Amino acid sequence: MAKLHGNAKLVKDFRIDVDDGRTHAVCLDLEPPDGTDRGPSALELALMSYAGCYASIFVLTAKKMRVSLKDLEVKSEAVKSQEAGTITEVSFDVSVKADVSEDRIQRIHELTLKTCPVGKIFDKAGVKSSYRVNTAKE
Repeated sequence: MAKLHGNAKLVKDFRIDVDDGRTHAVCLDLEPPDGTDRGPSALELALMSYAGCYASIFVLTAKKMRVSLKDLEVKSEAVKSQEAGTITEVSFDVSVKADVSEDRIQRIHELTLKTCPVGKIFDKAGVKSSYRVNTAKE
């Protein structure tokens, strides 16, 4: 069983430095008026993590399927419900450039959804996720 680490340290006001216990760190903050907006909020970082995880797993899956990607861009947008106090919906706009059929890209997307660890967390939390995958050839 692998262990992951997440540490948080108060710097000043609402600025928090988080790290992975190795060598990677990110500064978190709140948006004004409470925070100084020197970094993403923790909730924004969660959304960024989901987009980054989707992109990483997409690239890994494409490589395993011997598909050479020319470009990949993943944009995400979340809805934070005031009632729930957290993210309730996420939509992804995925742009892929590769010299393969749309069916192959769709298969990579499907496998990515099945194996993306951060996506699994969002799914288990009941967040409604939608995806629009656009493909283009060079």
